[in-house]
Amino acid sequence: MRTSSTIRTGRTVKRTTRAAATLAVAALTLSLTACGGDDDNGGGDSGDKGGGTKAPASSVTLPKLDGESLEVAAVWTGTEQKNFKQVLTEFEKRTGAKVTFVPAQDPIINFLGSKIAGGSPPDVAMLPQPGAIKQAVDKGWVKPLGAEATKELGENYSQGWQDIGKVGGKQYGVYYKAANKSLIWYNAQVFENAGAAEPKTWDELLDAAQMVYDSGVAPFSVGGADGWTLTDWFENVYLSQAGPEKYDQLAQHQIKWTDPSVKEALTTLAEIWGKKDFVAGGASGALQTEFPASVTQTFTGGDQPKAGMVYEGDFVQVNIGETKAKVGTDAKVFPFPAVGDTAPVVSGGDAAVVFKDSKAAQALATWLASPDAAAIQAKLGGFLSPNKSVDASVYPNEVQKKIADALIAAGDDFRFDMSDQAPQAFGGTPGKGEWKTLQDFLKNPKDVAGAQAKLEADAAAAYGS
Repeated sequence: MRTSSTIRTGRTVKRTTRAAATLAVAALTLSLTACGGDDDNGGGDSGDKGGGTKAPASSVTLPKLDGESLEVAAVWTGTEQKNFKQVLTEFEKRTGAKVTFVPAQDPIINFLGSKIAGGSPPDVAMLPQPGAIKQAVDKGWVKPLGAEATKELGENYSQGWQDIGKVGGKQYGVYYKAANKSLIWYNAQVFENAGAAEPKTWDELLDAAQMVYDSGVAPFSVGGADGWTLTDWFENVYLSQAGPEKYDQLAQHQIKWTDPSVKEALTTLAEIWGKKDFVAGGASGALQTEFPASVTQTFTGGDQPKAGMVYEGDFVQVNIGETKAKVGTDAKVFPFPAVGDTAPVVSGGDAAVVFKDSKAAQALATWLASPDAAAIQAKLGGFLSPNKSVDASVYPNEVQKKIADALIAAGDDFRFDMSDQAPQAFGGTPGKGEWKTLQDFLKNPKDVAGAQAKLEADAAAAYGS
């Protein structure tokens, strides 16, 4: 029996009790179950039909920056980028600065390296991995947060979320956006037609999947063209099955990927990935399906969509909003089922990091650490903030409100996305490392030993061990 769990983020360690973890999972389960039948606004509906989002009352002090220009780089596209730009527009109104959004490519650390080499780094960049923050610090690219940003962060964030943005004891990142990556979304009509119920365990998930399959619909949609979705699948299975201590050890490469616990998790994943016709389009189809399409094809096509379920985080709501499905009625959600003793709680996020140590850049970091900024994007849907000062009432539907409440209630007791903690070369590069090996495993789920050997070889090279 484990008596404690550990949040490891680079060099930072935060200890909490296992009991708190169990309560956090229970709270999430109860919250989602309670809101499963809600039919409030869908994820992409801000509820404001006047063509804009009303800004919250000002609570953060920002300097006047008339005539200043800033660039903010992020990999966000589509609706996510559009919504974030509304947050930047409000910053412009309050300060007089001009902010330009710079679209970046994955891996963003490579994109930023080329910008720096060319003498034109952005003022601020949104980095999705603690490993990328550490890499940027080690290269001397970024600056610590100033006093005002650090103060705002301290007032609005739990210690765990602050610590994730630290390197060597110094605060570099503001985790503006969070993600609950332990959710499975399902087409309510498909489940009703199949007579399936929301599962709480892995075996119940397999049973529900078989019922959906027997009704004539592929159980799962998998966005295998994006390797990060596959790492998320693995992390949830591994955390629940192997436990938090092993999870932390593997995240830091303190145990090898050839460990029996990894074999067990991959073998478990193969129960879905390797089952004939359980994945829409088969392995070849899934490997050509990008994440957004994996969501939309689950909620289009009436009562005969391409799949009944899609695994991914709360941000799935943005893509559901591109269909006619309504979150809470047509599109419902349940927590990732328990594979082992407890259900997993895996989180991710994007942090604002300062690349140019100017008054304007520090002011933008301060703004992004405020509840004012987060509330603007929260109202637009498909967004989750770790900022505990954001009132959950601003979220556009009951599903999102409950997910947000559960994240804040969990406090520091969660596990950050494992691949995001890894060096970029292993955990965050398309066509390489963990992303590529899991894509190959999706194609051939029988080769567990081969996948382990390749994962270990790539991890050893990336970690330098």
